[in-house]
Amino acid sequence: MKTIKVLGSGCAKCNKTAETIERISKELNVEVGVIKEADPQVMMEYGVMSTPAVVVDGKLVHSGSIPHRSDIEQWLASD
Repeated sequence: MKTIKVLGSGCAKCNKTAETIERISKELNVEVGVIKEADPQVMMEYGVMSTPAVVVDGKLVHSGSIPHRSDIEQWLASD
């Protein structure tokens, strides 16, 4: 199972990002754990300057906007 963290303050874009990842993972039948993380210290640890940001299995893969579906599908498909 992949662990995906959505880093952000809980704004609409951050919530939309988490919801979109969960929806697409269900469509593709990929088991993921989506965690919403609003702690500024955690964001600093990843060097995030703009949100929403996405961390997949401990690696920062996206920041600053809601990710495109194709990006999410790629994250879910990679090992």
